[in-house]
Amino acid sequence: MVICEICVKYKITLADKADKYEQNSIKTIREICMKQVTLITQKNINKMTEDNISYKVRGIIFDIYNKLGPGLYESVYEEILAYELSKANLNFTRQKALPVIWEEIKMDHGFRADIIVENKVIIEIKSVELIANIHYKQLLTYLRLSNLKLGLLINFNAEPVFIKRIVNNL
Repeated sequence: MVICEICVKYKITLADKADKYEQNSIKTIREICMKQVTLITQKNINKMTEDNISYKVRGIIFDIYNKLGPGLYESVYEEILAYELSKANLNFTRQKALPVIWEEIKMDHGFRADIIVENKVIIEIKSVELIANIHYKQLLTYLRLSNLKLGLLINFNAEPVFIKRIVNNL
């Protein structure tokens, strides 16, 4: 029976269909395995808690900072972070509008969260000399408006990179 490295890594067994796979090329077997891996990965991501997501995101942030250091625009860090989140198979939205609702009035142009990961964690990216109290309040407001529980306030212009967890009823 032919087994590819993906099957071994993710412990995917093809034994029940060995005869069918014997006739297929390694490429076909890899494609089948990748579909299985995608299903497994998606199931695991759906089970991720805010803490699991935060842990993964912080690892990605440290990696970006170690390679690029401080001094770039927020938009550069956001673009690279989005790319790395995509590589990590994490679902996210960028520049998500957070409406402000007051009684019957809905103001769609309220605020914009930089990145929301798995609809559970807000990432607010800064590249400033110092984090001010307003930055903490801004992220906490985003958490309240979105009814999310955890946010990460990131300052890529600090040495070392500044990461602060902000919670909303977690």
